[in-house]
Amino acid sequence: MIGITLTTDQIRNAPAQVRQWIEHEVIASLGLAADAPAPAEHPQAAHLVSCSTEDAAAVLAQIRGMMPAFNVFFEFARPGISFGQPPVMAFRLIDILYHTRLQDIGQVIECLEAINEAFARVRQDASAKFCGFDNQGHCLIAPETQRSVAALWQSILASQQRGRGEAGSASASAA
Repeated sequence: MIGITLTTDQIRNAPAQVRQWIEHEVIASLGLAADAPAPAEHPQAAHLVSCSTEDAAAVLAQIRGMMPAFNVFFEFARPGISFGQPPVMAFRLIDILYHTRLQDIGQVIECLEAINEAFARVRQDASAKFCGFDNQGHCLIAPETQRSVAALWQSILASQQRGRGEAGSASASAA
């Protein structure tokens, strides 16, 4: 038996087929899945619509009152795995569950459906999809959508930093 150690960067930068094989091997070694891997298809990817930063802000405004959906939405600010033709960004549903601390995958799916519904309202197109799913437990979005959500996240952080800086200088000048 030979053991190989890979860094997370090596795995992240590996081709999609290699990452899928590694994921299958880890899952199989833990006894969590069937022996034969299902083909990694992303049939819903054809219906995905790219989301601009303005669209992302409008979707966020619609889901702002739903904290779990708000948290799931910003999971897409993280880097995903790009694969396929046309390319899509894949995010593991189990990772979204873990990062958002929801109770189960069903709650993650409910949040993603709420985001899809908000996006369809923003685009005024019932067939427009913010995200889709594959048969491997991934949520799929367009690469432009990931960049837009990440840009929105960065602008919110920058706005908060400016607000803190202004509040700090105002209290310092009052003293």
